[in-house]
Amino acid sequence: MPDGHRPEHAREAAPPRLLERVSRAIQARRYSPRTEEAYRTWIRRFVRFHQNRHPDDMGAEEVDRFLTHLAVDGGVAAATQAQARAALVFLYRHVLGRPLDELGEDVVRGRLPRTLPEVLTRRETGALLRTLRGDVRLVAAVLYGGGLRLLEGLQLRVKDLDLERRELRIHRPKGARDRVSVIPASLVPQLHDQIERRHALHLRDLAAGGGWAPLPDRYRIKAPRAALEVGWQFLFPATTQITTAPGRQGRAHLHPTAVQRSVKAAVRALGLPKRASCHTLRHSFATHLLEDGYDIRTIQELLGHKSVRTTMMYTHVLNRGGLAVRSPLDTIRFDDDPTTG
Repeated sequence: MPDGHRPEHAREAAPPRLLERVSRAIQARRYSPRTEEAYRTWIRRFVRFHQNRHPDDMGAEEVDRFLTHLAVDGGVAAATQAQARAALVFLYRHVLGRPLDELGEDVVRGRLPRTLPEVLTRRETGALLRTLRGDVRLVAAVLYGGGLRLLEGLQLRVKDLDLERRELRIHRPKGARDRVSVIPASLVPQLHDQIERRHALHLRDLAAGGGWAPLPDRYRIKAPRAALEVGWQFLFPATTQITTAPGRQGRAHLHPTAVQRSVKAAVRALGLPKRASCHTLRHSFATHLLEDGYDIRTIQELLGHKSVRTTMMYTHVLNRGGLAVRSPLDTIRFDDDPTTG
């Protein structure tokens, strides 16, 4: 029976099946699990906003109305609205086969951010890292030392580190493009010890009948036993094993919340007057490289930004000004007593 003639009860039951199709389409294009979760959430919200009407019975007009609602009634930021738009564009183009050609002409745009990213000074960064303990300190040092997002750091596998070349490879990050970043020379001994500890833990897991690392989809089918190799183990493992596949036990990575809470607690303990988080370390990495004179294109590559315009925001948080301009006032001496000399 054509979609437009489905009985009402069938239309209400359709979204769960639709979401399965969405997941299959996302996984086929190798988007990240977080993108899949976000897209499914926005599609559910879109359907609920329109009283559970099936998306196949709607189009660009309903999508525009929903996006405007997010901006006007929901007060969402432009980036949040853009994510919702991307989810619905994906739904109609890749799942329903109906690209939305007229989308967005009358949409009220979400609010643009008015604040620059929070950045720590080098002294504050050092104090924060010294306050942290154990694996969390090393995770935070890797985030700052390589300009990584939190999940990029936690999802590092043992094989992703080349200590001799002082390189680490980030696979399938946000934007689905692999990139290479730097391992600070000062972290090489600590990371070497971490790899040794991880290897020893993996041997214990194998002896206990576990040690199966979660694999990306393409390797799960192509080379399933790669999950037992130490190279595929997460560098920063969880404390307990979980079921990674039917009948197989292994370790996920350290949970993001564990790092986030520790960093927040350290910020409070230091009394820093900034709303610093794990992502602040990435912002600080970029800003400090600019201060050291590295060119914007190099920093763009290290951060994995698609557009240099995104990276340019860090020029505005430099203490010395976005264009490294020296004020002419600094060339004039005016603090002497005017009655002398």
